[in-house]
Amino acid sequence: MPNYRRAFIPGGTWFFTVNLLQRHNNDLLIREIGSLRETVKRVRERHPFRIDAWVVLPDPMHSVWTLPPGDADFSMRWRLIKSAFSRELAKTERRSSVRKAAGERGIWQSFRSCSRSLPTSL
Repeated sequence: MPNYRRAFIPGGTWFFTVNLLQRHNNDLLIREIGSLRETVKRVRERHPFRIDAWVVLPDPMHSVWTLPPGDADFSMRWRLIKSAFSRELAKTERRSSVRKAAGERGIWQSFRSCSRSLPTSL
């Protein structure tokens, strides 16, 4: 398995692509856009970040965030967004035995190597 590294730059600006596990013929993100929007709002209230851009497609969604000075914890914010959004959905997806054993939903692709730090002079 590859050993991915993430650069943690406090106050940095980040580009993310987040994919659904089932990528074909899946309109979950746009069908549940209201729930996604409310989830992001709640996370931002407790853990602020600036949304510079966000595009939600049927799959994937892309976003550009800037974190507050001294804060580099984008992973925690994504964990909270994805888990809260997932909890609001009915449990209708197929799950592999690995996901079942880990107690994971079968909604999101793994979060490896999908973030990049951007120069601060955008």
